[in-house]
Amino acid sequence: MKKFFEEFKTFAMRGNVVDMAVGIVIGAAFGKIVSSLVENIITPLASVLTGGVNFADLSTSIGDTVFPYGAFIQSVVDFVIIAFAIFVAIKVMNRLQDEEEGPKKKKKESEEVKLLREIRDSLQKE
Repeated sequence: MKKFFEEFKTFAMRGNVVDMAVGIVIGAAFGKIVSSLVENIITPLASVLTGGVNFADLSTSIGDTVFPYGAFIQSVVDFVIIAFAIFVAIKVMNRLQDEEEGPKKKKKESEEVKLLREIRDSLQKE
């Protein structure tokens, strides 16, 4: 039993697990922000543009069963906004990472060029 807890402790303390947990917490908070944006700003604007139609209230009935397809439309809008925001965030992070690694890459390239020149020079001597 002690070995099991030691393995669990090792697993839980890995950097990737902690990073993932932080990402999940931030993602949940970000999801709430986006949902609020959609519910309180985008949906009312869409309602104004569509002549007063509130997507959340859209539904249809077949017999006694009600299908609230407006809630589905709102969920799709939420998803698209979240996906777009994540896309933009990743693009910004990649750009910042490229800018940070830029000097390192140039330095590596110059070292590689230097090594290739040394190899070329040694082959020319032979």
